[in-house]
Amino acid sequence: MARAGDGVTVTAEFTVQPAHQGAPGLAHGGVLASALDETLGSLGWLLRTIAVTGRLETDFLLPVPVGTTLYLEAEVTAVAGRKIYSTATGRVGGPDGPVAVRADALFVEVKVEHFTDHGRPEEIRAALDDPDQVRRARAFEVNP
Repeated sequence: MARAGDGVTVTAEFTVQPAHQGAPGLAHGGVLASALDETLGSLGWLLRTIAVTGRLETDFLLPVPVGTTLYLEAEVTAVAGRKIYSTATGRVGGPDGPVAVRADALFVEVKVEHFTDHGRPEEIRAALDDPDQVRRARAFEVNP
């Protein structure tokens, strides 16, 4: 569940399940990167901007065992035209625990045509008819 914070920030938790395993007993790095990307993507919702990931640079600092809850925090660091710069961390052992994974991202604002031209028409129509339905259904859940 992601929550809006001060400024343009969000926090979330993600618990690593057995299906998220890479090496035996440890989270797959791609899953951790996806969790950060999902959290960073929630920032666009706060900015009321449709944006897609243009770049995601991820650093893996500590192993994250299966069963661990990752405490995620993301914030916008700058906006320049269509570009949204942001950063995120994933901590283990609590919101003030050591950083296990971090990411810097560039999101790019796009028009809705980006999705209507490339997405599945029935899902695009449902989202356009009720823009909040996707977030309500997911409850801002970070679940790569």
